[in-house]
Amino acid sequence: MAVKPLNNIWIKRRQCPCGDWKCYIKYEGDDQIPVESQSVKNNLASLSSQEVVFTPYVGQIFKTDDEAFDYYCNFARKNGFSIRKARSTESQNLGVYRRDFVCYCSGFNQPRKKANVEHPRERKSVRCGCDAKLYLTKEIVDGVKQWYVSQFSNVHNHELLEDDQVRLLPAYRKITEPDQERILLLSKAGFPVNRIVKVLELEKGVQPGQLPFIEKDVRNFVRSCKKTLEENDTLLTVKRDNDLLELLEACKVEVERDGEFVYTFTTDENGRIENIAWAYGNSIRAFSVFEDVVIFDTSYRSVTYNMILGLWFGIDNHGRPVLFGCTLLQDETSQSFSWALQVFVRFMRGRQPQIVVTDMDSGLRDALAVEMPNTKHIISIWQVLSKMSSWFSLQLGLQYSDFISEFDMLCHLENVEDFEHQWNHLVARFGIGSDKHIALLFSYRTSWPFCYIRSFFLARIMTPEYSKSLEKFSKNILREQSSFEMFFKQVGIAANTRTENMEELLYLPTKTSLPMEENARSILTPFAFRSLQHEIMLSMQYAITQMANGSYLVRHYKKIERECLVIWIGDEEHVHCSCKEFEHSGILCRHSLRVLVAKNYFQIPEKYFPLRWRPESSLNLLKDQIVTNNNDECSQAFHSLAENLFSESFISKQRFDYVHGELTQLLEHVRNMPVSDHSISPNNIIES
Repeated sequence: MAVKPLNNIWIKRRQCPCGDWKCYIKYEGDDQIPVESQSVKNNLASLSSQEVVFTPYVGQIFKTDDEAFDYYCNFARKNGFSIRKARSTESQNLGVYRRDFVCYCSGFNQPRKKANVEHPRERKSVRCGCDAKLYLTKEIVDGVKQWYVSQFSNVHNHELLEDDQVRLLPAYRKITEPDQERILLLSKAGFPVNRIVKVLELEKGVQPGQLPFIEKDVRNFVRSCKKTLEENDTLLTVKRDNDLLELLEACKVEVERDGEFVYTFTTDENGRIENIAWAYGNSIRAFSVFEDVVIFDTSYRSVTYNMILGLWFGIDNHGRPVLFGCTLLQDETSQSFSWALQVFVRFMRGRQPQIVVTDMDSGLRDALAVEMPNTKHIISIWQVLSKMSSWFSLQLGLQYSDFISEFDMLCHLENVEDFEHQWNHLVARFGIGSDKHIALLFSYRTSWPFCYIRSFFLARIMTPEYSKSLEKFSKNILREQSSFEMFFKQVGIAANTRTENMEELLYLPTKTSLPMEENARSILTPFAFRSLQHEIMLSMQYAITQMANGSYLVRHYKKIERECLVIWIGDEEHVHCSCKEFEHSGILCRHSLRVLVAKNYFQIPEKYFPLRWRPESSLNLLKDQIVTNNNDECSQAFHSLAENLFSESFISKQRFDYVHGELTQLLEHVRNMPVSDHSISPNNIIES
């Protein structure tokens, strides 16, 4: 099995924060087969199901020869043998017009010349002249090419294998790319092949001998890789140096184009580039507005050059990711991270963020403590949860689902005392008190559970919606690149492209008819208004009880959650809730809103509309002002038209079907229209 040539693609770092290099982090999707092996993937997917694969027959039609091969391959594995491609025939008019697929035992091996050695090795051939086959022929019907089965035989002259044996045939033994990476890592660490196989079995939680490949495949892979890697090491070193020099030249060119663009780098004793970082003028201006909370994402590295990628992200007032800066590091030591942090602060003209959200990395944690002692370090809960399967699924077995369910509830507890009590209960119940990862999580507890971080303003950066937006944003940057220069261009596009605030054009109707909701809509960005609107709607489900000191106990009418204490100071128009949602996200919580309604407030006090969530803090302020001024008239006219269409279409099924069909076509037509730079104005509205 030959090693696949390396591409300069970005993959997740596999190092475990526990510090043990043998501990391997497995991410979602690791077991998937690469796109290039689509036919094999389809084959295995079909085999894993219980669907019936019918016996091929003469005259059976397939759209392509690959489709026919996949079908025959599925049939073969279900019946205890494998197939291979044999002869193909082509003509000048049709190209390849015949394909022959045969049993793996078809034909006979030709005698080879024996080597001039004393004891030549005789390898027994599996080919025994089996006549099982499927022949395809191409034809053109009504101008469309298709393939039909011209000959088929399912007569074998050898024993067919059982399910647990057929998977060991060479055609079905595949080592996926993540497994290849893990095998190489263990091999470099000095593990013998038999130990590598045992480690993989333990990590995947399978019984001995149940991997989709055998020890011989691993041995052949390691042998071929060693030779290839030795040949590639020198070439990769030269390519790395050249790519980094090209990246440096691209930075110099960017300085001439963008006067505010900044970059810096370090070199080793031989003058070779070690670390490099850069930031764009737009990014620096964005940080001056949204510097309160940032994410330092160091979860990716380059396969080709083994360099760590660091991306600085924030969240704007419309809830979208914004890129602040980028860095490439030679390694993941605290010294390298310290350099990256120092450079970022220098790029941002000496300003430091209030909050930095990172992965659970001990080197980065140490660097933050030294370089940003006044910045609160938060560990992303999504990064914690992504590691749970690798750490505990094999250890806990059938108990893992119960464990992860209780752990998730533990993460969202609001009280520190409750957390620590429930933590001890969880550890004792599942018998994992001596586990190193449990000890690691507990030592980091001031940085990731909600009860410890809820007093810090995170600007909704920890919500699932933002996490998905950031993942999509990152994938656009981290698409497969052939060089660092191409990657630099992709980062530049992401940093310098300001998306239009199309959500400003949306009409956001009120849902409660409360005056405070109407008031909030006129002040907040649509993103922030939606969040506050959700809280306003939920506030109606809560009851309040006034305490002797003037405070209020607020509880859900079904008592599905613990009650909250809301402190109300009327002279100062000050409301404070024990849930601390406003401190955490800048959006007033449902409990405080319930008290304001009870106090006959028709407008939320001005101080509870932070500038962070207002249109005034937009980077493209002028464009936002134009859109905001036109928003009400344009969107209300559109909303009125939509309301009339909705009511008229529901009078009869015939009307509904007609409107539905026409709107579907209209939507498709609008999506395909080019986007112009002209904004909507009231003068553009055609009144009916």
